[in-house]
Amino acid sequence: MPAENLIFAYMIVGLGVIGALALFEEHRRRTFEPPRDPDQVFRCRDCGLVYTDDPGVERSRCPGCGKTNHPFGFR
Repeated sequence: MPAENLIFAYMIVGLGVIGALALFEEHRRRTFEPPRDPDQVFRCRDCGLVYTDDPGVERSRCPGCGKTNHPFGFR
């Protein structure tokens, strides 16, 4: 067997093992990590405080200064 074919086979096997380990780790992470919190994120326009509130709330009062704010959207 030529050396080029042997090196190619080792590379393919190595990349396959790395890919399988990455897939296994992603599966394990999704299985054991707690789910994301469904709360909405708010940012106060007056004091700049970032806080969360229940997912169904359309407007929320800032715990720092008391101003009512709309949910903050990440883009």
